[in-house]
Amino acid sequence: MPDVLLTLIMPDDIAQHVEDLLLSRPDLVPGFTVSAAEGHGSVVPLVEDTELVAGHAPRTVIRTVGPEAAKREVLALIKREMPNANVFYWLIPIIEAKHI
Repeated sequence: MPDVLLTLIMPDDIAQHVEDLLLSRPDLVPGFTVSAAEGHGSVVPLVEDTELVAGHAPRTVIRTVGPEAAKREVLALIKREMPNANVFYWLIPIIEAKHI
Protein backbone atom coordinates (compact mmCIF):
# COMPACT_ATOMS: atom_id res chain seq x y z
CA MET A 1 0.00 0.00 0.00
CA PRO A 2 1.47 3.41 -0.93
CA ASP A 3 2.43 6.07 1.58
CA VAL A 4 0.11 8.98 2.33
CA LEU A 5 0.41 12.29 4.10
CA LEU A 6 -2.03 12.61 7.00
CA THR A 7 -2.65 16.22 8.00
CA LEU A 8 -4.58 16.91 11.20
CA ILE A 9 -5.82 20.40 12.10
CA MET A 10 -7.19 20.99 15.58
CA PRO A 11 -7.87 23.58 18.25
CA ASP A 12 -4.75 24.30 20.29
CA ASP A 13 -6.36 23.10 23.52
CA ILE A 14 -6.49 19.47 22.36
CA ALA A 15 -3.18 19.34 20.48
CA GLN A 16 -1.17 17.97 23.39
CA HIS A 17 -3.62 15.11 23.88
CA VAL A 18 -3.43 14.22 20.17
CA GLU A 19 0.37 14.39 20.30
CA ASP A 20 0.35 12.06 23.31
CA LEU A 21 -1.87 9.59 21.42
CA LEU A 22 0.51 9.62 18.46
CA LEU A 23 3.54 9.20 20.68
CA SER A 24 1.88 6.21 22.35
CA ARG A 25 1.74 4.42 18.97
CA PRO A 26 5.20 4.51 17.35
CA ASP A 27 4.16 1.45 15.34
CA LEU A 28 1.64 3.67 13.52
CA VAL A 29 3.42 7.02 13.76
CA PRO A 30 7.21 6.77 13.91
CA GLY A 31 7.43 10.57 13.63
CA PHE A 32 5.40 13.70 13.00
CA THR A 33 5.73 17.44 12.58
CA VAL A 34 3.73 20.03 14.54
CA SER A 35 3.20 23.65 13.54
CA ALA A 36 0.99 26.56 14.50
CA ALA A 37 -1.74 27.83 12.20
CA GLU A 38 -4.68 30.23 12.12
CA GLY A 39 -8.17 28.94 11.38
CA HIS A 40 -10.30 31.18 9.17
CA GLY A 41 -13.78 30.87 7.67
CA SER A 42 -17.36 30.07 8.51
CA VAL A 43 -16.53 26.57 9.81
CA VAL A 44 -14.09 27.90 12.42
CA PRO A 45 -15.93 29.04 15.55
CA LEU A 46 -14.46 32.19 17.06
CA VAL A 47 -15.00 31.93 20.82
CA GLU A 48 -12.49 34.06 22.71
CA ASP A 49 -12.57 37.86 22.56
CA THR A 50 -9.10 37.87 21.01
CA GLU A 51 -10.30 35.50 18.28
CA LEU A 52 -13.29 37.74 17.52
CA VAL A 53 -11.04 40.79 17.24
CA ALA A 54 -8.38 39.00 15.16
CA GLY A 55 -10.92 37.21 12.94
CA HIS A 56 -9.22 33.82 13.29
CA ALA A 57 -8.72 31.07 15.84
CA PRO A 58 -5.41 29.46 16.78
CA ARG A 59 -4.96 25.95 15.46
CA THR A 60 -2.31 23.25 15.58
CA VAL A 61 -1.33 21.29 12.48
CA ILE A 62 0.20 17.82 12.75
CA ARG A 63 1.59 16.05 9.68
CA THR A 64 2.81 12.48 9.38
CA VAL A 65 3.76 10.27 6.43
CA GLY A 66 3.42 6.51 6.18
CA PRO A 67 1.36 3.59 4.94
CA GLU A 68 -2.28 4.42 4.34
CA ALA A 69 -3.50 1.57 6.56
CA ALA A 70 -1.48 2.92 9.51
CA LYS A 71 -2.78 6.46 9.01
CA ARG A 72 -6.37 5.23 8.84
CA GLU A 73 -5.74 3.37 12.08
CA VAL A 74 -4.49 6.65 13.60
CA LEU A 75 -7.76 8.32 12.56
CA ALA A 76 -9.75 5.49 14.16
CA LEU A 77 -7.68 5.88 17.35
CA ILE A 78 -8.39 9.61 17.54
CA LYS A 79 -12.10 9.07 16.85
CA ARG A 80 -12.25 6.41 19.55
CA GLU A 81 -10.25 8.29 22.20
CA MET A 82 -11.53 11.80 21.40
CA PRO A 83 -14.92 11.48 19.71
CA ASN A 84 -15.79 15.20 19.98
CA ALA A 85 -12.32 16.61 19.39
CA ASN A 86 -13.14 18.76 16.33
CA VAL A 87 -10.13 17.55 14.32
CA PHE A 88 -10.20 18.25 10.59
CA TYR A 89 -8.00 15.98 8.48
CA TRP A 90 -7.06 14.95 5.00
CA LEU A 91 -5.05 12.17 3.41
CA ILE A 92 -3.12 12.70 0.19
CA PRO A 93 -0.89 10.30 -1.75
CA ILE A 94 2.88 10.77 -1.55
CA ILE A 95 4.85 10.57 -4.77
CA GLU A 96 8.17 10.32 -2.99
CA ALA A 97 9.50 10.72 0.55
CA LYS A 98 13.18 10.34 1.42
CA HIS A 99 15.98 11.86 3.45
CA ILE A 100 18.71 13.68 1.51
